[in-house]
Amino acid sequence: MTLYDLESPKIKIKFPNFWKNKTLWIFVSIIFASSFFGFIAGIISGSVFYFEAKDYLAKFNVNEPEKAIDQEYVPQTTQEEKIIKAVNDFSPAVVSIIISKDLPVFEQYYINPFQEFGLLIPQQRQIGTEKKEIGGGTGFIVSADGIILTNKHVVLDEEADYTVLTNDGKKFSAKVSARDPIQDLAVLKIETENQISDSGQIIKRSFPVVQLGDSDSLQMGQTVIAIGNALGEFRNTISVGVISGLGRTITAEGGGLVETIEDVIQTDAAINKGNSGGPLLNLKGEVIGINTATVLDAQNIGFAIPVNKAKRDIEQIKASGKIVYPFLGVRYVLVTESIQKENNLGSSYGAWIVSGRGEPAIAKGSAAEKAELKENDIILEFNGEKITAENSLGKIIVKYNPGDEIVLKVLRGQEEKTVNIVLDQRS
Repeated sequence: MTLYDLESPKIKIKFPNFWKNKTLWIFVSIIFASSFFGFIAGIISGSVFYFEAKDYLAKFNVNEPEKAIDQEYVPQTTQEEKIIKAVNDFSPAVVSIIISKDLPVFEQYYINPFQEFGLLIPQQRQIGTEKKEIGGGTGFIVSADGIILTNKHVVLDEEADYTVLTNDGKKFSAKVSARDPIQDLAVLKIETENQISDSGQIIKRSFPVVQLGDSDSLQMGQTVIAIGNALGEFRNTISVGVISGLGRTITAEGGGLVETIEDVIQTDAAINKGNSGGPLLNLKGEVIGINTATVLDAQNIGFAIPVNKAKRDIEQIKASGKIVYPFLGVRYVLVTESIQKENNLGSSYGAWIVSGRGEPAIAKGSAAEKAELKENDIILEFNGEKITAENSLGKIIVKYNPGDEIVLKVLRGQEEKTVNIVLDQRS
């Protein structure tokens, strides 16, 4: 008998008699009771935690996940809410300006000057004109009766026709009321439509308008919103940035206009071609600037004219239908320490009257000529206000009106003198 033939040992397994073992019964009972009451306590404490957590999260306006899926988008920050509100409230008052012009239409024909050779030479002749769109810009409505503010370079062509396209898709023929002789600003007018009131009367439709803010209180780093007709194609395009500079002086070129503009706002909010004349808003939705120029070789360096300068134009258009400025009649260079040293001048500040670039130092027939100002005079003060590189003569004089009598402090050679002068009107 081999090992594999051996009979397996028989092991007897006996289960204990549970019902007769009192100790085991007590032990099992204790375990069961503990588990039962632990389960009940877990349910109660879990319910209490759920309701307390729900109340706690409600204080922070945290929604339950299953309900949040069905809700509309909610802005995540206060700043985001303000941007969205400003755009919704005031973008209806932002308009696109379409520039069109009658352009000649030509046809091609052929002549044969050499009959024997059968040679045809192409020629062109005009067969009429056709109105074509040649450009576009942006503006915004500042009064319910249809007064629109934009850039002067947008509406510079006096032979062109201008059409305003509102945010709801309606078109209006626009008339240029005035072009600012100093700033890159212009005012347009569109006529309101008639509509039937609830009482059945014919009334004039009111246009949506923007709110004008205060550009004198701006701060570096302040958030701003630019709205405009980007590239003349994408109406009411929104870009957001900050004020990255104040009091800048730039020389801008566009639309056949080259102009030096003082005291402008610099922003990194994207300003593209076609944005010209559009509003720059603060987070309250107030217009604080008029977008006017951008640096082509840079990334997001744009400029806007402070709105406080435009308020003057709007008020004059409403009052008299035209924009007028006081005129002194001098060509000047602002004196700095370097200019003083280079030219051996008697002052380190002021407006140095000097000719240049084909312009005379004193305009003929001007208030300056009548007051006997002379080339190389340095105007030190204008009505008690000191003239400096930061506070130029041009910045000071716009505070006055034609016909105002002012007092100049003038340095002629080594002698200071006082000159009384009545300001002319600049055409």
